[in-house]
Amino acid sequence: MGKLVRRPTHPGNIIKKEYLGPLSITIKEMAGILGVSRKTLSKIINARGAITPDMSLRLSRAFETTPDFWLGLQKNYDLWLAETASKEWQKVKPFPQGLLQRNSEETAKQGL
Repeated sequence: MGKLVRRPTHPGNIIKKEYLGPLSITIKEMAGILGVSRKTLSKIINARGAITPDMSLRLSRAFETTPDFWLGLQKNYDLWLAETASKEWQKVKPFPQGLLQRNSEETAKQGL
């Protein structure tokens, strides 16, 4: 994995700095626009909640971005946390390359 040195920006921080502030809008007002509770949006903005696929659709529509943009930000943040929070995942032994290649060829033959 290509490890990022610093923690990626949580998408909630981007909402706060790039949208709420410049638009001079409150969390309550933004939550109303998005059709979610103030508590839900507040959790995201304070990095205690995550961008879900549903929220990514709402944000993309409100801000004329793409759902992938928001999900990508969340994915980068989550992966960085998982990678740095524990090293247990590094104990997993990779399957032998020959076995993986054979399995991939058999799957291709079956049309899966």
